Amino acid sequence: MIVELLSNVGRGAMRERALKGLRSAITSGQYRPGDDLGEGELAQHLGVSRGTVRQALRHLQQEGLVTAGKRSMLRVKILSAQEVRELFRVRAALEGLAVRQLMASPDVAASVKKLREASKLADTDGDFAGRVETDLGFHLQLCRLSGNSVLVETWRFLEGRIRVVIMSAGPERALMLMTRSRYGPISRRSRAPTLPSP
Repeated sequence: MIVELLSNVGRGAMRERALKGLRSAITSGQYRPGDDLGEGELAQHLGVSRGTVRQALRHLQQEGLVTAGKRSMLRVKILSAQEVRELFRVRAALEGLAVRQLMASPDVAASVKKLREASKLADTDGDFAGRVETDLGFHLQLCRLSGNSVLVETWRFLEGRIRVVIMSAGPERALMLMTRSRYGPISRRSRAPTLPSP
């Protein structure tokens, strides 16, 4: 099915689709940290050339999702405990800045209302992948409401690694950090939302 989809698009679109497909496979946990990513096998699976796969893997390497393994083969990056701590400290700093900018905005009441709605959505039942998606959607919404495009761009650059860490933690550990109490409280007086600790 992937092959059929890719066969009907141009070379640039094929590169983009291959990149999105590989990124999704990594961030969803289909490929786990430490898994080897052989160009030949991936090219055959995606129905694209090895060169297209190589370009996609290089891009994912720049995003911090892929790293060099044995015999020059690329693999899904394994983040050390220290790297995970650093990643979430940077995320907390970005979201703290987002809160400060949001609170300085004249539209703060409307922004808080949107965050309150997003927190209700993120606390709904669903499969693990869906809960992760809505949880990260809440945090992305917070960054967007800051009105700072560079902040949003930086958060999106880290998002893939954040997803890998959460998916690797698994439902038992990760879902404890995705309850509504972790998104707030967002008071009715439009005070600053308190972000969850990483």
